[in-house]
Amino acid sequence: MRDMIIDCHGHYTTAPPEMEAWRKAQIAALGEPSRGPSPSALRISDDQLRQSVEGAQLKMQRERGTDVTFFSPRASFMAHHIGDARTSADWSGVCNELIHRLCKLYPENFVGVCQLPQSPGVPPESCIDELVRCVEEYGFVGCNLNPDPSGGHWKEPPLTDRWWYPLYEKMVELDVPAMVHVSTSCNPCFHTTAAHYLNADTTAFMQFLTSDLFKDFPTLRFVIPHGGGAVPYHWGRYRGIAQDMKRPPLAELLLKNVYFDTCVYHRPGIELLLEVIPADNILFASEMIGAVRGIDPETGHHFDDTRRYVDAIDWLPAEDKRKIYEGNARRVFPRYRPWP
Repeated sequence: MRDMIIDCHGHYTTAPPEMEAWRKAQIAALGEPSRGPSPSALRISDDQLRQSVEGAQLKMQRERGTDVTFFSPRASFMAHHIGDARTSADWSGVCNELIHRLCKLYPENFVGVCQLPQSPGVPPESCIDELVRCVEEYGFVGCNLNPDPSGGHWKEPPLTDRWWYPLYEKMVELDVPAMVHVSTSCNPCFHTTAAHYLNADTTAFMQFLTSDLFKDFPTLRFVIPHGGGAVPYHWGRYRGIAQDMKRPPLAELLLKNVYFDTCVYHRPGIELLLEVIPADNILFASEMIGAVRGIDPETGHHFDDTRRYVDAIDWLPAEDKRKIYEGNARRVFPRYRPWP
């Protein structure tokens, strides 16, 4: 059998309109939760779920020659800043349930990654029950962790603070990684996908660089998406800062625990990523039907058709491509059990 191509970063951005209507009703009832809809009130049939992906994510999988997508709820809709912990718990449960149903309908195409019920100021251990449920009952292989539940105002402690440790302990116990992924920005200074997302990727990396988190959790794993934000482009800066701070070299300090995906939407950016970051630390991803949905007039192909960029790099050894397309995802997400 040929090598697989695993897309480690996909979101359910094409959910039926009933899902958004449920969310709007929930938000309209904030302050009076008894008026809000119950999770069981959301009615979406299997046929609606099939229709929502057949002409979208599944179509693109087939056209682009990828095999499986690690699929999570829509990142910009997590909106952890809305409501309170109960609001977030109900919304996360609804979102994760739909991902689970899609994974049951298409077990060869989708593998679940969960949304966590984070809420500003609420300790991360509040997310543990949902993480356990999704991993142990639904078979999910990872989670999305928002380092800024306040929505662009950065009110929480750094990811390296002990405030987060109870959640990390459970992640290590379950042997699941987290993708560091913020949600909607409600700060007008930061465009959600073009500024807030990339700022968060860069910020998380710097937090890891200045801490000894991985001495406390040597098997804890994070994926920094969107190619690592500014990190590959400024790798020399980070090496120099680590040196000035008397920190260990970056390979020793971070690269046993921190990984990057290929959600970079032009070939020069992909080449830079592959030249700077070791192949062992790069996972293929596209985030297709996500932040950038159009066709690049310079190439005639979708910006998010990231396989084309990787395939076109003829100086990349075949073994490194195999790692990026499949092997690294299996190492970072060991709970993934592929089709035979």
